[in-house]
Amino acid sequence: MSIEISCDVKGIEEFQRAMHNFDSAMQKQVHRQLVSWAADVKALARQLVPVRTGHLRNSIYAKISEWVAEVGAEATYALFVEFGTYRMRAQPYLYPAVQRYLPRLEQIILDALEAAKAEAGL
Repeated sequence: MSIEISCDVKGIEEFQRAMHNFDSAMQKQVHRQLVSWAADVKALARQLVPVRTGHLRNSIYAKISEWVAEVGAEATYALFVEFGTYRMRAQPYLYPAVQRYLPRLEQIILDALEAAKAEAGL
């Protein structure tokens, strides 16, 4: 015994176009929001970092690549300041900055979804 079912779906092309527009809009919206988020984290880290010469503070950076935000410091001793050594106490500046703005990430994704839906006409 076998059953054959045939479906005629109308509007599939429009749906595919809308989904493509949604994907493009979503990527653009998330990228834009992440740039802002990372800039805020970087600014706070630069305020929190202990300053002796200013080299560590000036080496703090924020990079965005697709859906990845990277905030760090390029000074060779940045890790020792953040986590300390057996001779020096830790003086965290990156971790507290990220923790402060971490709750905003969820809202960024939700806002990006809503903006992308509106841009795609969904």
